[in-house]
Amino acid sequence: MSAKLTRTPTPVARKVLRAYSAAVLAFLMAPILAIVPLSFNSEPFFTYPMPGLSLQWYREVFSSPVWQLAAGNSFVVAICSTVLATALGTMAALGLTRPECPGRKLIAAVIVSPIVIPVVVAAVGIFYLYAGIGLLNTLTGLVLAHTALGAPFVTITVAATLAGYDHRLTRAAASLGASPVTAFRLVTLPVIMPGIVSGAIFAFVTSFDDVVVALFVSGPDQRTLPRQMWTGLREQISPSITAVATLLIVFAAALMLTANALQARQQRLAKAPTDA
Repeated sequence: MSAKLTRTPTPVARKVLRAYSAAVLAFLMAPILAIVPLSFNSEPFFTYPMPGLSLQWYREVFSSPVWQLAAGNSFVVAICSTVLATALGTMAALGLTRPECPGRKLIAAVIVSPIVIPVVVAAVGIFYLYAGIGLLNTLTGLVLAHTALGAPFVTITVAATLAGYDHRLTRAAASLGASPVTAFRLVTLPVIMPGIVSGAIFAFVTSFDDVVVALFVSGPDQRTLPRQMWTGLREQISPSITAVATLLIVFAAALMLTANALQARQQRLAKAPTDA
């Protein structure tokens, strides 16, 4: 029998890998981080070096009725679509992880298709569908469209959490007299909650940052923050856009860090019984 030999990376190889990873990360993040200082520019120009620092563009954003309407629409749409996507994605994951589920592969492919299909193609399809049923230029239509985009992320994260779930716990609860709802609420839900929260965060960010579907589905009264930024870039370039972009970067980064922390916690909990 031949044994496989595993080579441990040398300290030099680790340093080279870390330096390469840092260079790639800096290359990807540089265009994004370049926007942040411009939001504090005292002059209405997108140029370096900046003549001075000022918070006037943040004051303009928080005092503008247009930006306030866009922010309100973004939060309403993102929250509603996240609630729907989380509920639908969790139920889909619970069904797909059961061995007796018929046609699991086909159903999973249909659920994950919004991630695979280019968002422009999905937006055009949603546009023609809504044009026939009267959901264009409505917040309801935008919520339903973002729900379809966010549900696959919830399904994937919850299904990954359920991969390490012992279904004998549910059967044990049922043998002790617990109803299916009680067993799910007291046994299954606490175990998969980190996956649900992580999926909900991804669904929220997907809805909050979407601009393509919003351009096709929403009207002037349903403008979200990304669509308002797009409109501002086309009609009148203002440094207030950089202030909004900075706020969105900070907000999205905080959500992603929260999701990563929950995933790390779930991994630690999954390893705890093995280590014990």
